[in-house]
Amino acid sequence: MTASLTAAAPSRRPPVAENHVRATALALADQVGSVVRGRTEAAELAVIALLSEGHILLEDVPGVGKTTLAKALAASIDGSTGRIQFTPDLMPSDVIGSHVYRSDKGTFEFMPGPVFAHIVIGDEINRASPKTQSALLEAMQERHVTVDGTTYALPRPFVVIATQNPIEMEGTFALPEAQRDRFMARLAVGYPDLDDEVAVLDAQEVADPLDGLEPVATADRVLALIRAIRGLYTAPAVKRYIAELARATREAPEIALGASPRASIQLLRAAKAAATLAGRNHVIPDDVQRLVPAVWAHRLILTRQARGAGHTPESVLQGLLARVPVR
Repeated sequence: MTASLTAAAPSRRPPVAENHVRATALALADQVGSVVRGRTEAAELAVIALLSEGHILLEDVPGVGKTTLAKALAASIDGSTGRIQFTPDLMPSDVIGSHVYRSDKGTFEFMPGPVFAHIVIGDEINRASPKTQSALLEAMQERHVTVDGTTYALPRPFVVIATQNPIEMEGTFALPEAQRDRFMARLAVGYPDLDDEVAVLDAQEVADPLDGLEPVATADRVLALIRAIRGLYTAPAVKRYIAELARATREAPEIALGASPRASIQLLRAAKAAATLAGRNHVIPDDVQRLVPAVWAHRLILTRQARGAGHTPESVLQGLLARVPVR
């Protein structure tokens, strides 16, 4: 049985003009970048993931603006936002919802959880138990959830932006491979340089810059952009290049678990969004090479020998990019 908590799908609209797609994408990136000063690359990659309807894992030390970036992206869209504070005692029903008995009606009624939103911000996702983390698996991949045998559709677009702290590991639960593979990109916000940090102090001395943000686009508009971007042309040679890179990760001696076919699909979609931001109506190998670390590094598992030799997923990927030819 399938139920829907969202409005019926709109009738087929004409394609969005290319210049309007890029203008909206740039406006989103500029607005997010204005809040996380000096982290332009992180802001742009977050918008690329959003316009690919891909989930984002923000992984960095405390206090650098992970949650601020997530909130800025959510505030830039005139859509619904759900926020989940992950804690060890959080239950799956706190995330996806549950059926509640209504004594006045004598029936059970489904009460949706915070996952029923266009943008879902999950703070400190690795503090929840594996049981609760797994509640997001169906939602992130299939854009619906199943409760007591009934499937409920999630609103579209649907994007999860989760944060985690890689330093403080006490009381945390590492994300399983299946969960990590559902995140399109892992981003590190990083520290601002000196001048940008001074600008941050100026901007937040009196008020929070998030308070002044206005939506750049509606949720329907973003969904239309996502569909338009997916129609961007990609030459067969570029698709083959992505497949050859994926195969190289599966055959590399330093890697125990390589990129999945899902990883290849998400890299292609992200490359299309990057091409749009660059003002092109087609994907080039440079788009792919730029995004490989952000889209694939968090999915790879290195062998014990590779880790002992000081390799990281990013360094191994850079080596593969240097070895796999662009045909």
